[in-house]
Amino acid sequence: MLPGSDMREHAPLATPASPRVDYREGYAALSPRTLAAFDFGAAAPEQDDPRWLRVVLEPMGGRQSEIWEVDGEIESSRAGDLRWSRGGGWLFAAVTCREDQHGGTEGAARHAYEQLSRFVAAADERHVQRIWNYLGAINAGSGDDEHYKHFCTGRIEGMGEVFAHGFPAATAIGHHADEALLQVYLLATDRPGTRVENPRQVSAWRYPRQYGRTPPSFARATLLPAGDVLAISGTAAVVGHASAHAGDIDAQLAETLRNLDALLAAGGLPPGFDRSAPLKAYVRRPEHAAAVAGFAATHFPQAPLILLHGDICREELLVEIDGWRFRG
Repeated sequence: MLPGSDMREHAPLATPASPRVDYREGYAALSPRTLAAFDFGAAAPEQDDPRWLRVVLEPMGGRQSEIWEVDGEIESSRAGDLRWSRGGGWLFAAVTCREDQHGGTEGAARHAYEQLSRFVAAADERHVQRIWNYLGAINAGSGDDEHYKHFCTGRIEGMGEVFAHGFPAATAIGHHADEALLQVYLLATDRPGTRVENPRQVSAWRYPRQYGRTPPSFARATLLPAGDVLAISGTAAVVGHASAHAGDIDAQLAETLRNLDALLAAGGLPPGFDRSAPLKAYVRRPEHAAAVAGFAATHFPQAPLILLHGDICREELLVEIDGWRFRG
């Protein structure tokens, strides 16, 4: 694994147009140009389409869906735990599996990443831009036995050659559904993106030993190949490598916004979050949902926002935000 390598190696000449990401009221409705669609929570009705995924995180507030659309004919299928779709130079792939069928957390993470890595390695769209990971009881256990730390070890063991030129942007959040359920999904394309790091933070793969025997394997953001969209990783109140403002939701929100602003500057994107910046906020405690919604309404009132009940990978952190920032 070469986390410091240049993600632009072996780039083909053509640059795929970036996907369009929309949040829509109600449950997802798929069109011929839909690459992937996401509903949130147990109440979402099942859709028999490989492009659709029910994310197990419960919404906090109104019912919204997330839709990715591309320019191009879409094909899609399933194979065991894996579902996928491709079109317009882009690939969506997802694995949902149970930890108790793979020997525990590490085994399930290894299985999911091996499935995804093998599939992507054989595809034209072999450059992973963005990954989401949702696992149950993320903070259960202590020290090296914490659930998330076992996940990090399994993840790195399952990563194949498709990750050899640099980690993509990523999110890892704990859900409150079946504790044994693991969901991993990704967005890839046929040309490398550009990894973006936050100058206010230590790169995740360089975290000191106190964060586990295997450091987290992700970049803070990825600039998509066309240079017009920044895919932003899960971002919280971390300065350097340390969590800040333990127990203070307002201070953590302010610190998170400083980190998001720093990522925009590092990625060469315009400052601020407006209609071109669909965001997700993951909130640990339901009683903080109003504070998070109020902060968003004050600091980025035009940005589309999905509010989800989710646990952050560090127990002292109360909120995390990820999303997209389009240039126009």
